[in-house]
Parts: sequence; C-alpha cells; structure tokens
Amino acid sequence: MPRDESYSQLLSLAVHEFRTPASVVGGYLRMLQRDTDAPLSERQRRMVDEAERSCQRLVAIVAELSDIAKLDAGTVGLARQPLNLFALITEVAGTVHESQDRGIRLQVNGASGPAPLEGDAPRLKAAFAAIFRAILRERASEGVVAVECRIDDRHPSRQSTVVTADAERVQAAYEAAAVPFDEKRGGLGLALPLARRIIEGHGGRLWSPDVEGGRGIAVISLPLSE
Repeated sequence: MPRDESYSQLLSLAVHEFRTPASVVGGYLRMLQRDTDAPLSERQRRMVDEAERSCQRLVAIVAELSDIAKLDAGTVGLARQPLNLFALITEVAGTVHESQDRGIRLQVNGASGPAPLEGDAPRLKAAFAAIFRAILRERASEGVVAVECRIDDRHPSRQSTVVTADAERVQAAYEAAAVPFDEKRGGLGLALPLARRIIEGHGGRLWSPDVEGGRGIAVISLPLSE
C-alpha cells in the first residue's frame, strides 16, 4: 500500500475512533447539566461544565483532524468563488479579539485596493483567523500587531503578500528569506496545520521570515486573479 494512502487511512480511522467516544461523553455531560430530578451542587456543576467544555474542545480537534485527512486525501475540494482577498482579511481581523485584554490589537494596513481571488471564503477566513490568533498570542507587551497587505510586484504573475508582525518588523519580514512556519503552538489545536493546507490548496504559501524573532511573524502569499 502506498505510504500516502496508508497515512490517509490512519487519519480517517483515528477520526472515527475519537469521534464516537467523545460524542457519547459529551452527550452524557449535557444530560447531567439539564437533569432537574437530581440537581447538582454548585461545585459539581462547575466540574461538569468544565468537563463539557473540554469535551467540546476535543470534538473540535477531531473535526480539524477530519478536515486535514480529507484535504490530504483529496476527497474534499475547495470552493472557487470570486472574492476580494484584502476585504476578506479586513473582515476577519475585525472578528479576532485574541489578547485584547492585554492591550494588544490587530490593525490591517495597505488593503485599500482590490485583490481578486478565486477561492473558498469560509475556509480562508478560518485559516487567517487561526494565523492571526497565533501571532497575537506571542506578543509579550501591549501595542499593535500589523497585518500588512501588499500586491507583490516581484513576481511575473499577480501575487499578494500578507505579513502579520509588529509594525517595525514588517519590512524586514517582507525582504527576508523564508523558513518553515512553526505549526507547533499550544492552545490552537490543529488549526495551524489546517490553515497551511488551505493556503497551499489555493496555490499559496505560509512561512516565517529568516529574521531574529521570526516565530512571532507569519507571511502568506496567494496568487491573484488577472
């Protein structure tokens, strides 16, 4: 059996084996939350609520694993609808409130012009949201994280480049050599590996720049429609 096929089958089996018990546990926890015949104490309710939230998180990770398995196996396709990439990014940035309680906010720059793209808007929104959250989490002090949107004239075909970084590091990130983006960030489940696959499925790339502190920077390129 080819290695890729074996890998896809393993992921599919893992999704099935995790999804069934997680669904059962989640169902019983919700029954406990709604049970009025034998009311829970306040301490018991807090424990059940926390367990139910953790179970829902596990279910979400299983769903992400399922999406990864399907994309890798080629059993699900990405929609191809006309959209304005920079408008989509601006919309997503307005919904990402990660780290606002620490005085850190996201600011989109350079997105005034159109950036036509044939793509899967819901999946792209999820991918950008995951990447933005990852970068926001890594800023240690209050301030602004820039999302710099550019039409990249270094390529013969129309190409967009989106740099997410502290404003003073955007240009250095734009000019630096590319190194692999570190997807191993805690607290985000499988959202980043899934985001990379979505970007690549649109013919794009996700990477970090080869600069000091590059872990707190994400660079995304996507081809635009003519």
